[in-house]
Amino acid sequence: MDNNNNATAAAFHSHVFLGEGHEKSERKTWAVIWLCGIMMVAEIIGGLLFGSIALVADGLHMSTHAGALLLAALAYTYARKHADNPAFTFGTGKLGDLAGFTSAIVLAMIALLIGYESVSRIFAPIPIHFAEAIPIACLGLVVNVASAWLLSSGGHHHHGHGHAHEGQDHDESHEIATAAGTVFLEVFEDGVPPRFRLRAATGPALMAQASSIETLRPDGTRQLFAMQDKGGFLASCDEIPEPHAFTATVRIGEHNYPLSFEEHEHAHGSTARDNNMRAAVIHVMADAAVSIFVIVGLLLARAFGWLWMDPLAGIMGACVIASWSYGLIRDTGAILLDMNPDKSMANKLREEIEAGGDTLADLHLWRLGPGHLGAIISVITSHVREAEYYRARLARFRSLSHLTVEVSHRS
Repeated sequence: MDNNNNATAAAFHSHVFLGEGHEKSERKTWAVIWLCGIMMVAEIIGGLLFGSIALVADGLHMSTHAGALLLAALAYTYARKHADNPAFTFGTGKLGDLAGFTSAIVLAMIALLIGYESVSRIFAPIPIHFAEAIPIACLGLVVNVASAWLLSSGGHHHHGHGHAHEGQDHDESHEIATAAGTVFLEVFEDGVPPRFRLRAATGPALMAQASSIETLRPDGTRQLFAMQDKGGFLASCDEIPEPHAFTATVRIGEHNYPLSFEEHEHAHGSTARDNNMRAAVIHVMADAAVSIFVIVGLLLARAFGWLWMDPLAGIMGACVIASWSYGLIRDTGAILLDMNPDKSMANKLREEIEAGGDTLADLHLWRLGPGHLGAIISVITSHVREAEYYRARLARFRSLSHLTVEVSHRS
């Protein structure tokens, strides 16, 4: 067996597998902690003074939610500070998943507590001071909505390209040198359907000369893309169908500029998701849901004398929280147990290796952090091929941030 893993390259390989926008998420989480901490105190005191168990439940949940946000913030901070610590064999990217799993457990416990207390109040109702309880519940809702906005503001979908590609919002960018200046063509797909984007480094005058882009695929299929002005850049009117492997000929003035695009596989869906931020948002949304149920329950109880509506609101909120916590436990637990995060990518890896006549004997694929995957691939071949050959074949899988290749040669 030839275990050619390119030891020299591995010695300098970065093990920083943090998600994009890590520090920004850290700052936002700390800001929301202060906001929710203040409201937490107001709701608990108000609920106790005015006799609303649902309001107390909302305040108690907000207190644990503030604690969960603190856990998320500390996880962000610790992961960032220890990202280069060699003691973490595969980096600190999964620390956010661990924090998300812990937050989900807390959510489940709070759901049980709210449900128990609410059922108890159905059988032993107490008087409610509606004039004081309803305004506090509305204020709680406002704080929850503001917290959700703070946490989600500025968020974008990223593909998790690995270190050499972080910060890019496109598949591939090409520079075109013309007599009038430099133009950049890219396939842009940051949270929108993929389209060509053409922008000039020297101003809009050059852009006015660009008229169209024509693609030629390996099977001979051609497609013409008209361009439209988007203010500062040109974008193709039509979406670019998959796969993104073709020759694109850009027509600028009287000249044609052919460019070659290669298909790149990115992390999608749960593979690129920041579960630490997801847990923080779920806590905020759970608070908002409970606040809505509290307000509705209090209004109905005051209008019709249905005191049982207040604890019923608590039960409904508990059910919503339990449902969200289950989904978070399921997803983060799978990551912590190193389950295959992307079966589609695993199949594509197998197809890519075996397309050259080799055999994929073993494949391990797991998540290292948001948008980062690790893979160990064992190949059996009858050809004179070493590990670097397979690394080159798999280079289009941008989310493979840590790749180990083992090669066995058939005798």
